[in-house]
Amino acid sequence: MTPARQAAYDILMTACRGSSIDPALESHRAQLSPPDAALATELAYGVLRRRAQLDFLIILSSGKPKLPTDAEVLTALRLGAYQLRFLTRIPAHAAVSESVELVKRHGKRSAAGLVNALLRKLPPLPEHWPDAPTRLSLPDWILARWTGAWGREAAESAALAALQPPETYIRHSSSSDQIQMLEETEVPGCYRVSGPVPPACRIQDIGSQWVASLLEVHPGHAVLDLCAAPGNKTAQLLEASPRIAVACDASPRRLKAMALSGHAAGARLLRLDATQPLPFGPIFDRILVDAPCSGTGTLARNPDIKWRLAPDDILRHAARQKQILASALACLKPGGRLVYSTCSIEPEENSEVIAHVASGYSIQSFTRLPGRDPGDGFQAAVIT
Repeated sequence: MTPARQAAYDILMTACRGSSIDPALESHRAQLSPPDAALATELAYGVLRRRAQLDFLIILSSGKPKLPTDAEVLTALRLGAYQLRFLTRIPAHAAVSESVELVKRHGKRSAAGLVNALLRKLPPLPEHWPDAPTRLSLPDWILARWTGAWGREAAESAALAALQPPETYIRHSSSSDQIQMLEETEVPGCYRVSGPVPPACRIQDIGSQWVASLLEVHPGHAVLDLCAAPGNKTAQLLEASPRIAVACDASPRRLKAMALSGHAAGARLLRLDATQPLPFGPIFDRILVDAPCSGTGTLARNPDIKWRLAPDDILRHAARQKQILASALACLKPGGRLVYSTCSIEPEENSEVIAHVASGYSIQSFTRLPGRDPGDGFQAAVIT
């Protein structure tokens, strides 16, 4: 059993339990060699991106209307099916034999014959998938929401973008010769990278950099970054040399990681729950509220989200976002500028939050949709 396949299996089992795969992924990456870590990531992310398609192929192979009920068996089948149909450089015998070995190792030895048989007769990718949710590998309720909010073409484009690994963007504010070799984007200081990331550059999605640029920080400003971790946007705001910079987050663990990364060097870090009234008066010229959200604009980067998210989660996020925005507005200086943003493309978490909390303010709203715009999906509102 190769370490990469075992790691991918463990990560996918975490997703089956309805948990975020990030902790498991980071744990395995720290223990694996770079090539094995890369393969484990590709396998786990690929299965999650293509899960509905893989399940369709497994059902066709079994001749039964339902998938196997054992999570261990189904995870091994998905892992094998992904390698067989989407990773041509992996030998078929390795994909099959190691999937069989996985079920044996994890207490399902009786299913080894089934896994072997289903993978060996797995059908080819069909010319036509049975329906749009299967073709796009997206839960039907999410596709219906996106179609209602953005139209069919934009919804399908966003879903198709989520099937591909995201492009890499970096942040670099210097004018060194190194930067001259990179591909510029419409966001100043943001560059697209197709190869190795140059030293002294910070990986940061173009959508994230675009959000921070909307704040228009200038020297002498007092700036508050209210949901700051992991600190990429804080670092970008500090490039403008504000007079005061305060970065807050509710999580001690994330604040500690932010401090260790050095991204927020020059900012005062505070642990604050932004759903509660904040210990500031209206003293800030600029406030960034990149609120915790469902993350539906980041499915290419976080494919497990689409399988663990439920409609009630969106409403729960929206209730929290309203509290955070209300707390932030109380700290905005007259004539100041606040940017509210999420990496969600759900109206409940964006336009409806703004309408509920910020009526009476001047508002400019913006949207970046995956597949239509580069990078992750974001929505933002500039409130003055």
